[in-house]
Amino acid sequence: MHFRRRAVVLLATLATLIGANLIASTPAQAATSCSGTVTHSQTFRGSDGSIIGELTIYYNSSNGGTNSACFYHRGASYGVAANTYVLIMRCSQRSGEGRTCTSTAQSSPQDGDFSYYAGPVGVTGTANYCVAAIGWITWRGVNYGKFDPLTRGC
Repeated sequence: MHFRRRAVVLLATLATLIGANLIASTPAQAATSCSGTVTHSQTFRGSDGSIIGELTIYYNSSNGGTNSACFYHRGASYGVAANTYVLIMRCSQRSGEGRTCTSTAQSSPQDGDFSYYAGPVGVTGTANYCVAAIGWITWRGVNYGKFDPLTRGC
């Protein structure tokens, strides 16, 4: 059941981006790490209210600005293998925190069974541009995380 929900979310997101011609033909990926200045961090709680994951976006000034993202396991999920996903996009917007991202480049997603975190994934050329990240953890059969590509770090 959780696989079907995840597949629908992925397909809907990709169809929206591709259908609107929002993905650039050449992604601006970078050798990245989960370090730098934190520009956005969001925690996610399981059904019992405890924190089980955290999506964090970082920035550094190399390569015309580089943003990276990691989705960390927290609390009870820390150290436990679970499907975890993360992707980051450079948006065309230069301002407007929290709006839907119009993607001009994106990282390759990192998706798999991880025990501590998924990522890092990154994009370059982000100085003076917003970014958006999507990430989640499948915990006890339910996906918890961020599924909508909203602008951050503007």
